[in-house]
Amino acid sequence: MAYGSSPKSRLAALLLCFFLGYLGIHRFYVGKTGTGLLYLFTGGLFGIGWLVDLVFIILGMFTDGDGRKV
Repeated sequence: MAYGSSPKSRLAALLLCFFLGYLGIHRFYVGKTGTGLLYLFTGGLFGIGWLVDLVFIILGMFTDGDGRKV
């Protein structure tokens, strides 16, 4: 578990998720390549994963690839 906050922008992650979340672009942005590919091929886990990620980003609970909060 990494401590501190991510150098990635929460606003950028939110905008990428809102507009391109079904493609997993926000996950590539924060360094989560594996789940980014999963989202890319499944349409954001059929929309459910995209919605969960959007809520997590808004609430400040979304983490980057190193486990730091975005």
